[in-house]
Amino acid sequence: MISIVVPTVGRPSLAAVIASLGELPPGVELIVVDDRPAPHPPLAIDATVVAGPARGPAAARNAGWRAARGDWIAFLDDDVVPDSDWIMRLAGDLDAAGDDVGGVQGELRVPLPSDRRPTDWERVTAGLADGAWITADMAYRRAALERTGGFDERLPRAFREDADLAYRVRLDGWSLIRGRRRVTHPVRPESAWVSVRTQRGNADDALLRRLYGPRWRELLEIPPGRRARHVVVTLAGAVALAAWGISRTRHARSGRSGAVTASAGVAAAAGLAWLAGTAEFAAARIAPGPRTPHEVATMLVTSAVIPPVAVTHWLRGAWRWRKAAPLAARKDAPVGASR
Repeated sequence: MISIVVPTVGRPSLAAVIASLGELPPGVELIVVDDRPAPHPPLAIDATVVAGPARGPAAARNAGWRAARGDWIAFLDDDVVPDSDWIMRLAGDLDAAGDDVGGVQGELRVPLPSDRRPTDWERVTAGLADGAWITADMAYRRAALERTGGFDERLPRAFREDADLAYRVRLDGWSLIRGRRRVTHPVRPESAWVSVRTQRGNADDALLRRLYGPRWRELLEIPPGRRARHVVVTLAGAVALAAWGISRTRHARSGRSGAVTASAGVAAAAGLAWLAGTAEFAAARIAPGPRTPHEVATMLVTSAVIPPVAVTHWLRGAWRWRKAAPLAARKDAPVGASR
């Protein structure tokens, strides 16, 4: 039996997922995890609805697969649109999986505008198409989920929790492969501040750094980030502000030109370093985009805000998870129990 698990926070796009799946063939069940905080009206959908704990997608998916009956659990996001033959191709992907395969990823497409360059947010969303083992469309054997404990619920966002599970499944001896089924992931509308808001994921990165060490990006197949540059830019900005403040204070109190000049020089040098780093970051985001006045203004402002916000979230996560330990695999669950 195959179980399809769709966690949702009640987005309107859920209706398109349900409609795209159509009438389910025998041996396939659909479970929707309603992860909205209570109280809320019930979902009016043709599916088995399971109440989620409202602690993020990792916990919601765990609630879904633990309530499912299938030997294979296919996870879908509530904002994708499966192709009309998705279920047929899913069955083919799973039938073709060898006994050592613990998971099969589907193909994901992100439609982008054809009449202009994509915005920063559109490019970020398009990056999902190249992501490894993302749960927008990912099927796992129940045995693999049981042995690894499923998703790590300490990762509360739709960010890294899929890469973490994929690594632990492979560490447990399973292989992961790509299948032939396909879904479309539209770019959802977002505010100009979405790039700043998503910096909360740096706290999750700090947890993964604690769990897997300095090679965590390599192990989890996550591309290099800009954290080192963000740290340098943030430190430059902090030094510039501090030196400027000292210069102003000394000038007001004593008027000692030597001390004032030294502090002002440090402030100027650090300020130039901050400006150069911020300009480089903004240029890297503006160049591939549509370069409209709104997009350029958004990139300039958010490029100044992102580095300190990212560093703050990283430090917060590093402190919170300073004693965290990896999830232990369940060795009492025999390999092959659900094959």
